[in-house]
Amino acid sequence: MTQRLTFPTAMLLTLPPMLWAGNAVVGRVVAPLVPPLALNFLRWGLAFLLLLPFAWRLLRATSPIWPRMRRYAVLGLLGVGCYNALQYMAVKTSTPINVTLVASSMPFFMLGLGALFFEHRITRRQVVGAALSIAGVLVVLCRGDAAHLAEVRFVPGDLLMLLATAAWSVYSWLLTRPGDPPEVRSDWAGFLMAQLVPGVAWSALFAAGEAAVTTQQTQWGWPLAAALAYVAIGPALLAYRCWGLGVQRVGPNIAGFFSNLTPLFAALFSAAFLGEPPRLFHALAFALIVAGIVISSRR
Repeated sequence: MTQRLTFPTAMLLTLPPMLWAGNAVVGRVVAPLVPPLALNFLRWGLAFLLLLPFAWRLLRATSPIWPRMRRYAVLGLLGVGCYNALQYMAVKTSTPINVTLVASSMPFFMLGLGALFFEHRITRRQVVGAALSIAGVLVVLCRGDAAHLAEVRFVPGDLLMLLATAAWSVYSWLLTRPGDPPEVRSDWAGFLMAQLVPGVAWSALFAAGEAAVTTQQTQWGWPLAAALAYVAIGPALLAYRCWGLGVQRVGPNIAGFFSNLTPLFAALFSAAFLGEPPRLFHALAFALIVAGIVISSRR
């Protein structure tokens, strides 16, 4: 049963978008250094090794995850194998503004999938909240000038991001379904490890297929090592833990609105890297997105 949105839970759900915004920036920076599916595999392989000291007991033959591996195989496919792999592929062929625009459809995916397949009733407040949240994203995308939206052109990479958004929405709803043994659900490291076991396997399979058809070679060095350390510790381990806990508390329909903070953080990070100070439209976008969160989460 979901709970009312509290300040601690709001902070839990705010941290992942901030880390994921950094993930998009890093993925763009290292694109010339490593193929996208290889980057996804290296990221989650490193995350698996970092998590191993905390959850190695779940790998024993008597572990409760093995009888439920079908569930974790699906979670690992959607959350580990597909979402970030598709995102890394999208930034290779699309522009950051297009990818952000497509990803801003997350609340509508959450509400629509919940109504169609998870017996969730859409409320008027959630529709209004979704509209306000999307408005905040559009303010960021057009940089305070609506005329800039007419310059957006969609490319095949946008379809990949649309698939990624759908995969993440299904993943978030599946997190709320019963089926996890108590010793796994109550242990964050164990719950993530249960997903990583099949997730890393999916990622390796996809990376192997990529290696068979691409000519791009991985360029090893300190820049790539630093990038892998960040994406494995922050956007992977820490963000997934906070997101999973937040979704379990308030449900995917409310948590989905927090994902629209990602383009705002991405804009701020880009401004910081480019030496440009935040502008007034960033504050307006933040106000609209937060208003959407507050309205949609009220009971």
